[in-house]
Amino acid sequence: MVTIAYPNHARGVRDNVVAITIRDVARRAHVSVATVSRALAEPQLLREQTRKRVLAAAEQLAYRPNPAARSLITGRTGNIGIIVPDLDNPFYPSVLRGVQARAHQSGYAVLLADSGEDPAAEENLVHTMGKQVDGVIVCAPFASDAQLARIARMTTLVLVNRRLSGIPAVLMDVARGMRQAIGHLAALGHHRLAYLSGPRQAWSNRERRRGLLAAARSHRIQLVELGPFEPKFEGGIEAADLAVNTGATALVAYNDMMALGALRRLVARGIRVPEDVSLVGFDDILYAAMCAPPLTTVAMPMEAAGRAAVDLLLHQCGDVPPSANAQLHQKLASTLIIRATTAKPALAQRASAGSSAAGPRARKRSPGQE
Repeated sequence: MVTIAYPNHARGVRDNVVAITIRDVARRAHVSVATVSRALAEPQLLREQTRKRVLAAAEQLAYRPNPAARSLITGRTGNIGIIVPDLDNPFYPSVLRGVQARAHQSGYAVLLADSGEDPAAEENLVHTMGKQVDGVIVCAPFASDAQLARIARMTTLVLVNRRLSGIPAVLMDVARGMRQAIGHLAALGHHRLAYLSGPRQAWSNRERRRGLLAAARSHRIQLVELGPFEPKFEGGIEAADLAVNTGATALVAYNDMMALGALRRLVARGIRVPEDVSLVGFDDILYAAMCAPPLTTVAMPMEAAGRAAVDLLLHQCGDVPPSANAQLHQKLASTLIIRATTAKPALAQRASAGSSAAGPRARKRSPGQE
């Protein structure tokens, strides 16, 4: 299924409002219709004084070019495509908000499609969008490197959370976020962790594991890897049942949806979070702060990634001049958000409580206090 979201000015003329045409602009600016077209489509061909007069007239009349007519003149559609693997996952609507915001600022409409985590569907959707868009953003693609290379030959392509040589991409630094999460658990006193793994071939999962393994070695933590599991609520439920038998005092889930499923299952089994076991998620979706207890997680720059992806795409299309520091692969930082699902391991908590309880009694019995 493909849906379309237009910027406000592209939704057509409101009732009882007379449409302003290119001829109205030409009359106001005292130039020909062809000059107005050049001013809007190829401004470099006009003298600056003429171009400014035309643009001022268009602004005064609140003129907006007809998208179909502009496409015939410029060869551009004024549309951007975005393909996500699963709209039920709140991560992707957050990326979409960033895409729509930046596209609207640039005068573009957005066509959205959900591939259902199907590599073949991703490739077919790009082919279907084809002539309807000026380029496509593919989020966390399931397609192989070879499929993505073919897709890149069909249209201007930008990836989100997938690195592939020669194809522009916006990457979230998930390895750094994972190192922060493991460092936090180590500081609390956890020595045995279980990782609830996501899709084995996913770039994000590989990057999470890279940060996880490095941090586990650094902090001398025993690591148990479980999975792969579906990166969904149900996957977290399945993972939790396996994790409780590992002896791990903390669980790290591939994403927040899995973490929420694990939290639900742990509570159902009478296992307290964080008193009996700590739990960390990934993404910082809206529900992470709303669950009980609120979830410790790694916040991903989802909306920022959407905006950056549009900028990269427009750079590739030549609509936005590349900045001096523009890079083919842009990396955005992730940040650990500490909430209420992480605490000291149960044994450390009891030892700490026992020490605190013994201290006052010992002082009370000391001769100096009698």
